This record gives sequence, C-alpha cells and structure tokens, in this order.
Amino acid sequence: MARELGVFLFLFFFKWVFFLFNLFPLKEKTTFVVSFGDNSKYVFDEMRRRSIQVRVVVLCNKKNISLFKDYLDIVLIPYGRYNIWHWFSSIYHLATSRYIMIDNYYGFLAAVDFKKEVECIQLWHASGALKKFGLEDESIKSRSPKAIKRFLQVYSKFHKVVVGSDVMAAIFIKSFNLKKDQILTTGVPRTDFFFNEEAVEKARKTLTLRHPGLKNKKVILYAPTYRDDQLDHFIPQLDIGKMAEKFAEDYVLFLRLHPSILNTMVLSNQYPDFVVDVSSSQYDINELLVIGDYLITDYSSISFEYSLLQKPIIFFTYDLEKYKQTRGVLERFDHNIPGPIVRDTDSIIDLIETNSFDFEAIHSYAETWNKYSKGHSSYNLVKYMFPEHRANSSETHA
Repeated sequence: MARELGVFLFLFFFKWVFFLFNLFPLKEKTTFVVSFGDNSKYVFDEMRRRSIQVRVVVLCNKKNISLFKDYLDIVLIPYGRYNIWHWFSSIYHLATSRYIMIDNYYGFLAAVDFKKEVECIQLWHASGALKKFGLEDESIKSRSPKAIKRFLQVYSKFHKVVVGSDVMAAIFIKSFNLKKDQILTTGVPRTDFFFNEEAVEKARKTLTLRHPGLKNKKVILYAPTYRDDQLDHFIPQLDIGKMAEKFAEDYVLFLRLHPSILNTMVLSNQYPDFVVDVSSSQYDINELLVIGDYLITDYSSISFEYSLLQKPIIFFTYDLEKYKQTRGVLERFDHNIPGPIVRDTDSIIDLIETNSFDFEAIHSYAETWNKYSKGHSSYNLVKYMFPEHRANSSETHA
C-alpha cells in the first residue's frame, strides 16, 4: 500500500510538471535516458560521425556517468529524483525533445503524453532474452491491477523498439504488448563493436596493459544475472576457492556482476592472484567479452553477444527450477542455448579441462539472435532517425 502511494504521488507531480513544460515548443533535440549506456553511446557516436546537427541531452544514472563525461558537446544530467534541479531539468528536456531514446523500463513514462511529432525509441539493453520480462514475467501475477495498468501505460509510450533478430521481435511484441510495425530491425547498436577489427584489437591491448598478468593466462568471464533476493548482497554459488585451486596457475577469473547489484563480496581480495572484479562501469562489457576465453553465465543476455565471438559458453543454472517459478525462462530453455547446463563447480572444471563444447551450436545461436546485427546497426538506426541527412561519400555501409 505504501509503495503504491509513493508511486502515485511521484507520477502525479511528474505528470503536471511535464504538462507545463510540454507547452514549450519542440526543439531539434535528442534526449537519451540511460541505465546501461552502451547502446546509447554507439548511437550518439554515429550521430557525431555523420555530423547530425541536433542538440543532445543525456539523462544518466550515476553508474554510467563516466561513459559520457568526456563529451563536451552534450548536456549531461545525473538523473534522479533527489536533486530538484536535475529533476526539473530532466523533465524539461523530455518534454521538448524530438527523439527520446531509452534503454530500460522507466516508470515515469506512465505520466507523460508526448506530442505527436515526438518519437520514443526503446534501445533496450539486451540483444536477446532467456528470462521472461514485461508482461511475460511470472512475478507480474503477484502485482496489483493498478501496477499492471501502469506497466501497460509505460509500454504504450514505446513508439519503436530496436531489435537484432526476428525471434527477439516476437518476444518484445508479447512482453510489451506491441504491434509488428513498432519493431525496428536495424540491429543492436553496440554489436557493431564485434565487427570492428581495429576496435577489438585495441580492447585486447588495453585490458592486457591494465592487467599485465593476463599476458600468459586465459580468462574465464563469470557474468551471472541478478536475483531479486541478492540485490543488496551477492552470494556466489560458484566455488571460487575450488576454481582457484585448479586454475590459478593458467587462468584468471573475471567477475562481472549485474549493474542492479548494489553490494558485492570483495572476492578479488580473497583470491588476488585469480579473481579480478570487473563489475565497475569503468570496464566496457564488450571489451570484457573480447578478452574472455570462456563465458560462465546463467539467464543473462550476455550470451547473445558473446556467441558472435564463437567461443565457449557454460550455463551455470544451479537454481533453474526456482527461477522458472519466480521470474520465468523461455520455453524449451535447455534446448535453445548453445552450451552445456551445469549445476555445480566440478562440472564447470571438467568442461574447461576437456574443452567439451559444440561450436556449431554456438554459430547457429549467433546467426539466429543477431540476424540484423551485422556491423552497421548504429548507422541503420541513425539513418532511420535522420533520413534527410545524406551519407558522406566515404561511408560504405550497406
């Protein structure tokens, strides 16, 4: 009851402030609302490369401020309700921008009515989905009718949703109550990185210089998704001690936790010669994928991008039955992933030692989920947004 009242009051004030700012004329301006950052950054970089002359505003959570702090030609606002000036400024830019680019679920959208000239584009933060979300999330069954109505109000503000595949388009249509004509098959912007050999090589060199110990070792990247009961404190089910005992001489374990997890165990202090905590936003996830020789994950979408690199993936789903009930996973989950499902650390050790992976399945997975992500996704999206801008003669995008 108290939570619903708080949400109601927040949206009530947001709605009226937005209404007042909505009386101002629209400007040639694009506002990015950022929780994750990477897709937004790739789109903005493409806009700069093509010299798109519009004002750009970035409303960003504190974790990702570092991604945009070096851009001097944008308005960068730490988004949050606790700084009244930032709050009002954010609403002003949302009400006066031609394009609104978002990468997550934002409750405030339930309180806005955009002008007909405005387009709100959902970039999302995942190329694919293994766990259910939106209207398909199992946990929605326990939410109140008012909450579900609010979710639908938010989803109705997504004019377009960017996808990298037809299978993800179908998932979005069900999860967000969309129509087919709301899908943009431009590809996912941040996947452009994996087709840029120069950027990939630079990422390898940068991380090797930052961690000289990587030079003669392989990297195991462990990137679990969050659980609702572990947001305040992450408890690893992977036996790090056993992994260190077996692999510390020839491997390094990179630990990448979900951005929603607030506090972590300092495992890098317990195993300084084996564990490197790369959860900070200072580490670009694409660069970590490039340096990783093996990926251990669970229901995270990280496997979709990693499959582009044609490297081994292990699905450590120790709580699969429980997760199916609380959040839900896609149908035939265990038949639609390109790597072995394991429940314990010993099985992970055995897989790495024997190199027991199906690389044909990984290739097929990559093709299915990245059908439209072929290295030109940022270009395709910017071209859609600004069709009047002619491509430079030096551009070679298809």
